[in-house]
Amino acid sequence: MFRFIYVIFANLFRGPYMIPHMRKLAKNKAKYSFEVRYRYVKRMIYYMMSSGNIETEVYGTENLPKEGGYVMFPNHQGKFDALAVINGHDAPCTFVMDKAKSKTFLVNEMCNLIDAKRLDLDDIRQNLKIINEITEEVKEGKRFILFSEGGYSMNHNHVRDFKPGSFKSAMSAQAPLVPVCLIDSYIPFNSLKLGHCVTKVIFMEPIYYEEYKDMKTPEVAKMVRRRIIEKMAEFGVEGEE
Repeated sequence: MFRFIYVIFANLFRGPYMIPHMRKLAKNKAKYSFEVRYRYVKRMIYYMMSSGNIETEVYGTENLPKEGGYVMFPNHQGKFDALAVINGHDAPCTFVMDKAKSKTFLVNEMCNLIDAKRLDLDDIRQNLKIINEITEEVKEGKRFILFSEGGYSMNHNHVRDFKPGSFKSAMSAQAPLVPVCLIDSYIPFNSLKLGHCVTKVIFMEPIYYEEYKDMKTPEVAKMVRRRIIEKMAEFGVEGEE
C-alpha cells in the first residue's frame, strides 16, 4: 500500500499533462484509434512501474491467439493485476471491473481510454447487459481481461473459487478462454513490502471452443482455476489454501 501511495506522488508532476491528454483521447475516439489509446495506457503503466521499482516477468506470449477475440481469466491478487497483464500484452485489450471502484482518480481515466466494462454489482439487469455487450464485442475480435474470482482480500498467491457466471460471455461467443497465472502480483500495491519487487504474468495455452463446448460453466470455472494452480506449482508456488 505504501508503494501505491508513493507511485501516485512520484508521478504527480506528470498529472497536469497526462490526465487532460487521457481525457482528450477518450473524448475523441473517432480521431484516436483504440491502438493509440492502448499505447498511452501502456506508457502510463511504464511510468508507474519505473517509479515504483516494479519488475514483471512475462511468460507465454506465444500462447496468445494471433487472430480474433478472446477472454483472459487471471487469478486476482490486488490493484496491480490488470496493469501487469496489460504491460505484458502487446495487442490492445481491455478489462472488466467493479463500477464503484472504477470511479477513482486515474482508474476512471484509464477505463474511459480503453473502453473498460464497468459492472454494477447490485444491478442484475445491468450485469446481463454488460455480459451481452462483451459477447458481441469478443465476436468482433476484441480481447478482455476478466477476473473470475470477483475480488481480492489478502488471498495473495492463493487462488479462490472462480465464479461460473463470469465465463458466460466467452462461452456464448465460442471464443478462446486464456487462463493467466499471476504470481506475487499482490506485492506492489497490496502489501507493506518496500524496495525492488518482481511479479510474474504467465499467459497459458488457450482453451478453445471444441474443448469446452459440452461443458457447463461450473465445470469450466473449476478447470481454469485448476490449470492456474498447476502452473503456479511449476514455478514453486502453492496456489491452494
